[in-house]
Amino acid sequence: MLFNSIDFAIFLPIVFILYWFVINRNLKTQNLLIALASYVFYGWWDWRFLSLILFSTFVDYLVGLGLLKQENQTKRKLLLLTSILVNLGFLGFFKYYNFFLDNFVSAFSFFGKEINANSLNVILPVGISFYTFQTLSYSIDVYKRKLEPTKDFIAFAAFVSFFPQLVAGPIERATNLLPQFYNKRSFDYTKATDGMRQILWGLFKKIVIADNCAEFANQIFNNSTDYSGSILVLGALFFTFQIYCDFSGYSDIAIGTARLFGFDLMRNFAFPYFSRDIAEFWRRWHISLSTWFRDYLYIPLGGSRGGLWMKIRNTFIIFVVSGFWHGANWTFIVWGALNAVYFLPLLLAKKNRNNIDVVAKGKFFPDFREFLFMLLTFSLTVFAWIFFRAESIEHAIQYITGIFKNPLSYIQLDIYMEYIKVIILIIIFIVIEWLGRENQYALEKLALNRNRPLRFVLYYAIIAAIILLSGNQQEFIYFQF
Repeated sequence: MLFNSIDFAIFLPIVFILYWFVINRNLKTQNLLIALASYVFYGWWDWRFLSLILFSTFVDYLVGLGLLKQENQTKRKLLLLTSILVNLGFLGFFKYYNFFLDNFVSAFSFFGKEINANSLNVILPVGISFYTFQTLSYSIDVYKRKLEPTKDFIAFAAFVSFFPQLVAGPIERATNLLPQFYNKRSFDYTKATDGMRQILWGLFKKIVIADNCAEFANQIFNNSTDYSGSILVLGALFFTFQIYCDFSGYSDIAIGTARLFGFDLMRNFAFPYFSRDIAEFWRRWHISLSTWFRDYLYIPLGGSRGGLWMKIRNTFIIFVVSGFWHGANWTFIVWGALNAVYFLPLLLAKKNRNNIDVVAKGKFFPDFREFLFMLLTFSLTVFAWIFFRAESIEHAIQYITGIFKNPLSYIQLDIYMEYIKVIILIIIFIVIEWLGRENQYALEKLALNRNRPLRFVLYYAIIAAIILLSGNQQEFIYFQF
């Protein structure tokens, strides 16, 4: 079920009314409703894969209870290993089986050995990368005694399957989200209206910006040999804004929807395209995944505490694994490695935490130095996104070669005019994001700082844009991850 679909527009009010006005007196019943609604939400896509999420839920619930009773360290490790193998086993089979098989066959073919191996026609369960990491955080934190294991199976099932963030995050930590299912929740009008405001902004980003950008990004990337270098640059820029508005738009809708039900999810994006270096970009982009890898992989490996070799090794591991998490394609691995190359000089020079505050905080414009560093960081990010979007390494290289080979070989004015509407929309979007960059999301205070009539003019303008300027409906990009 898509957030930008009629199905969800019907589904959400029904669950909301039942939750607050029919069963609002009983916490356990509310949690049960959330769990059942989440299974309906997920099963709407393909009911067969409900068995996977239910199996993971049972395994990690039982592992948690086992860790509660077990003091023997060897047996505790075995219980944790069970959780890791089950969850990563499912993820590895559905997401990476064919990738490893094809590369294994190719490697033997390179040395003159032919191997007959059949790939499987496996459908990737939507959201498996997200809920796998979410439930793993529970087992790991219980093992480390950072979290008391739950005995409430309904609350745990609702935590694992919580429909607002089930299929594309944010990847919640058990320490943050699970305890919220234990506490009595009362309807908060201020919280609910803030949630609606964030949903509205998320829908604008997805439907107006991302979907319009997707149409032209797909057209240019899929036919890259037909265009001049300047058009290829535009294609990379369209994809840059497509992926940001698509994914951060999903996160806004998820966080806003959760607030309608009295839950607070972690922030997932913090205006990353205004970053002044790559380290700042990664503190602001897909925060839930970046911090997950930091806490459960980077720090256990030694982080940046060791010598030069360990710092280099750990940096490349964290970025390459992050790239591979996104998909079973060498393009994602190269994208991750390229970001490691960007990041490493900052780490080695101990400048990776130079830019912590919001850029130009309290000012309308950044200074010239900040602007140049933002432009450089944005340019490096756009270049890396080419590998992320390309179908293969060869396609990425061909695309980049096309940019630099003849960047202005011929100007296609008719094509530029076709793009002008989307370019104007992107500029308006950037201005709104810049004005709201000191808040949790762009629309949070921009609306509240206006008097009531102007506030509703802004809301209706956004709604009108969603209706009149929408692109062709696209699935959320991160559904494929």
